[in-house]
Amino acid sequence: MKTLTLLGDITPAQFLRDYWHKKPLLIRQAVPGFKALFDFKALAELATLDHVESRLVSHADGHWNMQQGPLTSLPSLKQKEWTLLVQGANLHSAKADALLRQFRFLPDARLDDLMVSFATDGGGVGPHFDSYDVFLLQGQGKRHWRIGAQKDLSLIDGLPLKILSNFTPDEEFTLEPGDMLYLPPHYAHDGVAIGDCQTYSIGFRSPSFQELGEAFLQFMADSIDLPGIYSDPDLKASGKPAEIPREMLSTIAEELNKVRFTEEDVTIFLGEHLSEPKHNVFFTPLSKPLTVGRFADAAQKKGVVLSRKTLMLYRGKNVFINGESFAIGKADKAALETLANERALDGAAVAMASDDVMDALYTWYQDGWIELA
Repeated sequence: MKTLTLLGDITPAQFLRDYWHKKPLLIRQAVPGFKALFDFKALAELATLDHVESRLVSHADGHWNMQQGPLTSLPSLKQKEWTLLVQGANLHSAKADALLRQFRFLPDARLDDLMVSFATDGGGVGPHFDSYDVFLLQGQGKRHWRIGAQKDLSLIDGLPLKILSNFTPDEEFTLEPGDMLYLPPHYAHDGVAIGDCQTYSIGFRSPSFQELGEAFLQFMADSIDLPGIYSDPDLKASGKPAEIPREMLSTIAEELNKVRFTEEDVTIFLGEHLSEPKHNVFFTPLSKPLTVGRFADAAQKKGVVLSRKTLMLYRGKNVFINGESFAIGKADKAALETLANERALDGAAVAMASDDVMDALYTWYQDGWIELA
């Protein structure tokens, strides 16, 4: 397997075997010569947008404060100990999206987004832990990290941030541009800016089973088929009218126990759930799309690419895109799997696509889900 510079001198297989979910990894010059992808003005502008999740964290006189975006104003760059956090930066920059895609040696079903943290000298969000894996890539300036595998994850009460009450680090590093630190879930860490600083956090989806269970039951509500209505032709008089009859309970329990779900149900649910865009992601349909014929001609010459906002997954005969699913035949399987894996389909592959695939591509093009390359 190919060795990625991103992981230093180890392969993705070695990383997953020895570090993933297990222990931290410091990679010096994971991205040699790496430079910040955003200037401060661009980040500040993103933070003013309603559809961009942002936060401002400041620490002064021993007090922590947090303000949720949109943020119409920010402290002076001369002021120390404040941090601007911008989620989903990959949706707003081709370079940021390309950086996130460097981590596709891990499944798209787990890859979440790229968060940018800009901090002035001394800025940070306090000692904390995340419930998911994270790669912390230094983009501008320096940041000093202290980390620890502590079991005590209790938090300080009454703060707007989840800050550990008893942080006990056992390692520390100073990261410079291009350096990267991987941390497994629940690993305590605290990063403090040395001068103006940008850090890029590549995070991963770790939905709780409770969240998945609730969403699955909602999904299955559309599939349940229990014909008939309750009846009790053998009902007997009761001296306790407020008590639920045992026969009624048994009959309804027997009917509800007929509800079953298959692996196919779980597959379709999971594909739709994981490909569903976040609440703040919107697509803008084209106001003047090409005609279907001109689109086909252009696509066969240039190829097509997925929008940065599009999430496309597949499993077996099912393809999932932006929360929608459909079954595919063998003839269409190769083209759509290539589009999902490569996030692009070249002109030659488009030219070989079936009428059904071309219809889908044209609809997605009109909706803004794909673009001409």
